[in-house]
Amino acid sequence: MSLLPDLKHQIAANDADGAADTVGRLTRHTGLARDAVNDPLWKAASLVPWMGPNLQAGSEMATSADDVARLGATPLVNAFQSLNWETLSPGPGTMNLASIQAAAPSVKAASHAVKESSRRLQAIDSGQLLPQVSGPLREAIGKLSDLNGDLETAADAATLAPSMLGVDTPRRYLLLMQNNAESRATGGIPGALAVLSVDKGNLTLESQTSATSLGAFMPPMPMDAEQKSIYTARVGKFMQDVNLTPDFATTAKTANAMWEKSKGERLDGVISVDAVALSFILEATGPVEIKDPTIQQIGSKLPAQLTEKNVVQTLLSDTYAKITEPKLQDIYFAGAAKEIFGAVASGNTDSKKLIAALSRGVEERRILLWSGSSAEQSVIGTYPIGGMISGTAISPAQFGVYFNDGTGAKMDYWIKRSVQIVKDCTRDGYREVSVRVTSTNTAPSDAAVSLPRYVTGDGEFGIPPGSVQTNIVAYGPVQSNIDTVVKDGGKIPFAAQRHSQRAVGTSTIQLAPGESTVLDFNFGHIVQHADPKLVVTPTTQAVKDVLQTSSSSPCE
Repeated sequence: MSLLPDLKHQIAANDADGAADTVGRLTRHTGLARDAVNDPLWKAASLVPWMGPNLQAGSEMATSADDVARLGATPLVNAFQSLNWETLSPGPGTMNLASIQAAAPSVKAASHAVKESSRRLQAIDSGQLLPQVSGPLREAIGKLSDLNGDLETAADAATLAPSMLGVDTPRRYLLLMQNNAESRATGGIPGALAVLSVDKGNLTLESQTSATSLGAFMPPMPMDAEQKSIYTARVGKFMQDVNLTPDFATTAKTANAMWEKSKGERLDGVISVDAVALSFILEATGPVEIKDPTIQQIGSKLPAQLTEKNVVQTLLSDTYAKITEPKLQDIYFAGAAKEIFGAVASGNTDSKKLIAALSRGVEERRILLWSGSSAEQSVIGTYPIGGMISGTAISPAQFGVYFNDGTGAKMDYWIKRSVQIVKDCTRDGYREVSVRVTSTNTAPSDAAVSLPRYVTGDGEFGIPPGSVQTNIVAYGPVQSNIDTVVKDGGKIPFAAQRHSQRAVGTSTIQLAPGESTVLDFNFGHIVQHADPKLVVTPTTQAVKDVLQTSSSSPCE
């Protein structure tokens, strides 16, 4: 245990030689422990009542520790030594995908060793053990459980990444650039589109266009009856609405089919990224200059340099104040994204910083991925990056709160939200959970005249300029019910439906500048007793500011 912090520090510091030395010392200790518990006297003592189970548990822990050290840590550090982090950044001739391929078997072997060791320890009955034994056992089980999840992820990534980055055959993906100023369930309206070509890790952004240019699809693309009932056929009719549903697999398949029908080309998958994720990427690339003369001219009143600090405000607010023509706004947004992707593709980005930026984007569900390969998608769908609303990626007691703009404008930049669990109790054997959603319109009081007409919507859909209308969709766990929705203390009508066996409640709010409202979605008949988990639409706010600490009240 005393050596593990050293090992973590050495790996974080890219000290491969130091890590190898530490693993060598680690295996010497675990080897001696394994030899000790295999001593005939120890084995004989393991049969003695009362003391025996403690010695047997010690044997299992020593064996597991040695397996983790020899079959887990050793091959992982060997793989780590073989990786040159400077060659793992995208760029012309710079990304060494072969090293990732070569590391994959070692990572898989380590994952298997840790999984088996974890199963072995979990099978021990700790109820009859001394505290000096049961305490370390519980600690070991917890650490191995966490490590097992990380290694499974690493093994899947090492297996999928090379092929999806075009190690053998170039890949082409539809890139949806989500605009959080107009909310959709997975983030924002996909106003700007592009094709991302990947060949041996080299990225090229091509075929840029806007969602509006694709027009309406008649008849609409097919979708399942449940989602059609909740989100209407618009999901399959307009590219701008493909992500009214929070299920990204549905969004991606629909968008891919729309692109193929409109452009006559079949792509390998779909990637979605929002403006806040671009700010994370800029932390890794550093400031990016707008070099394209056309984009410079369109954005002449906007910053000539995009940074992690100004990119969100520039793309989601200032663009609409300084560029009045909607078509040019989409062109600027796409052009800015192209410059950022160009910086990533240059090969001059710090690999670790880039991986950290992308990881953060995935963790906050601002970066989503879908593959047209069923084999690849079966793996992607088990992780948050797949954006699924059902399956193994969903925690047992997961609740989702998703926002869809009903204003037909770009006012969501001004909306601040918070989501938290305010009741979690059990009545008659069933769990009851209340999810509170607080929304505030922070737009200036004179927004109707001080903000651009394109931002306010100018009342085109019947919403007063400056006001914001939002359709809030709340999901409960599988088999639960949505019982009531309470607005500012009073029950209100709502739509109750189901999606993949999950209860779904939908309510619409409208807020004038300065107004705030609170909705409580009350779920009942919940059979899952795991810790509740909240998932929300990523907005312009940091996710940590939206998801508030639970403050549960008892059942009344």
